[in-house]
Amino acid sequence: MTFTFRPLDPLRDAELLHSWVTHPKAAFWMMQDAKLEDVERAYMEIAADEHHHALLGLRDGVPAFLMEVYDPAHRELVGLYEPRPGDVGMHFLTPATDTPVRGFTRSVITAVMAHLFEDPAVERVVVEPDVRNKAVHALNEAVGFVPEREIRKPEKKALLSFCTREQFAKAVAA
Repeated sequence: MTFTFRPLDPLRDAELLHSWVTHPKAAFWMMQDAKLEDVERAYMEIAADEHHHALLGLRDGVPAFLMEVYDPAHRELVGLYEPRPGDVGMHFLTPATDTPVRGFTRSVITAVMAHLFEDPAVERVVVEPDVRNKAVHALNEAVGFVPEREIRKPEKKALLSFCTREQFAKAVAA
């Protein structure tokens, strides 16, 4: 599967995003009760933030998933670990579908990681999924993430995990 990326447009894409983030499958996104305006506002804030960016992943030109990139020295993980130069934080969401495609989510996380590592300044990707999200832990492991420890964030208990460029290359070559 081949994907391309484009910056998310908070107003133009809000309706689509709203359908994705409020679906029961997206419970770990913590926007189940969000109204359309809440989604617009949240992504307008991200669009205005120099340390946080949202992208849509496209498959054949059609939005297929959401990707967020953030600087963990300034967002999400401030004070929860010691960031290194070259660290980048990431979230991704594949929407619910009535016609699942085998291997789709794994293809998405692989494409997300490859996209992040296209930037030569990125040395390591940091994630902090909910400790209960076993499905994403397995996906993270498949692309080379190594869990370090559980951390307490205001909204959840998270599994802090890291993946270097080398770990990713080794995982996807296997």
